[in-house]
Amino acid sequence: MKKSKYSEEQIIGMLREAAGDTTVKAVCARHNVSEPTFYKWRAKYGGMEVSEARRLRSLEEENGRLKRLVADQAVQLQILKEVSAKKW
Repeated sequence: MKKSKYSEEQIIGMLREAAGDTTVKAVCARHNVSEPTFYKWRAKYGGMEVSEARRLRSLEEENGRLKRLVADQAVQLQILKEVSAKKW
C-alpha cells in the first residue's frame, strides 16, 4: 500500500479546517488533494484526535505483524504434516 505524503496530524488538521467555515473544495485545492481522497480520509479519521490516530496506526502495524506470524506458523505446520505423512 502506498504511504501518504501527509501525516495523521496533517490529515486531521485538514478535516478540522473543512469542518469550520471553509468548503471542502477550497481545502482540497489549498492542500492539493483530490476530493475523493479527502472524503476517504474523513471516513477513516473523522472525529478523531491526533492521539487516537497514532494509536490506530500502531494497532494496524501490530495487526499486520501478527497476521504475518500466523501465516508463517501455518506454513510450518503444513510442512510438518507433509513430512510426517510420508512413509519412511
